Amino acid sequence: ETAWTDALSTSQGKSHPAILTSHEGMMIKRWQQIIETSPQVMYKIFIGLGGHRGWLYANGAWQLRGIADRMVGGVGLRRGRRHPDELRVGDALDFWRVESLEPDRLLRLRSEMRAPGQLWLQFEAHPDKNGKTFLVQTLFYAPRGLWGLLYWYIFYPLHVVFFSGLISKLAKKVKEII
Repeated sequence: ETAWTDALSTSQGKSHPAILTSHEGMMIKRWQQIIETSPQVMYKIFIGLGGHRGWLYANGAWQLRGIADRMVGGVGLRRGRRHPDELRVGDALDFWRVESLEPDRLLRLRSEMRAPGQLWLQFEAHPDKNGKTFLVQTLFYAPRGLWGLLYWYIFYPLHVVFFSGLISKLAKKVKEII
């Protein structure tokens, strides 16, 4: 028997659309989606995030987070990005730093926001056997002490909304390009 709640999981095969795990103290939240495009196209879309283009979803919330970060001595969103279409390891991207870049496959950003822990945002584009792309967006958080854990659990509902919206907008952006 099926129900409407199975619909997304069933359409994604064995991949679950969102997964929350913890590994050796690191909180990991992963969103997955199959996109009808090549990994090369998907990669170009996710390396184009930030700067003047914004973050595709909830730009106002990203701006508020940048303002809050500046108020506590952080970098905020004032840095933008070096180039609108290109990234290099070490580039500043708003309040992120490009930590890892694998052409047509992976982008990992390390947060430089003030927070009681370290945060990374990673995008991966894997080829699917049907000529599609398996897009994986992962949020990693290594909390520091009790304040770090409280920060994670207080802001967890917002992270779910914003990052779920972001992966959906990445998928829709593909349709605009094709």
